[in-house]
Amino acid sequence: MNTRTRLGAVAVATIGILAAGCSGGGRDEVNGGVPLANTAAAATPTTTAAPTSQPGTSAPASAGDALNPPNCATRNLKITLTDRDAAAGSVYSTISFLNVGPDTCQLRGFPGVSYVTGDDGQQVGAAAEMTGPRGDQVRLRPGAAAGAALQMPQAANFDAAACRPTPVRGLRVYPPGETASAFVPLETNGCAGTTPSPQLLIQTMKA
Repeated sequence: MNTRTRLGAVAVATIGILAAGCSGGGRDEVNGGVPLANTAAAATPTTTAAPTSQPGTSAPASAGDALNPPNCATRNLKITLTDRDAAAGSVYSTISFLNVGPDTCQLRGFPGVSYVTGDDGQQVGAAAEMTGPRGDQVRLRPGAAAGAALQMPQAANFDAAACRPTPVRGLRVYPPGETASAFVPLETNGCAGTTPSPQLLIQTMKA
């Protein structure tokens, strides 16, 4: 084969290699084995346009603005028993919540109430059962108070074997929406057993 013939063969081979490289059959090992024809698309990241605000919309109001104050924290409440009265085998009282914190807060719904053997003591019997409808939000400015009516049937009303009368030293009270409790002193007897009707009944918060 002369020199001109060899150069022509090399040129034909080179054209064949280039043609194969431009077809969809080749693969780029650097880019994860994707077809060469798609290498540019694979290397180009996709972008998502940032959302835009629609006319007439606004960010949601924070939980602490003037229209929707936060729940009253237990640490900012002075909780006491007031208006105590006895009638028809029960003691009736009001659990009072005084806002001693620096800001307006709100209470809505039912507090959690149970008998306990002491300020860090064991619960005695079942917790209070909610009675009546859930009320509206009660806003408490600093120095303002709200209350929830509490009925405490006397332990002597129940069969002693079922009740298992037990001395208690107070109430454990959870303000609505809170997981921290407060101890309210109260010397009485509760039922450690299972009673046919609630030993405590609590109503919703009211101003």
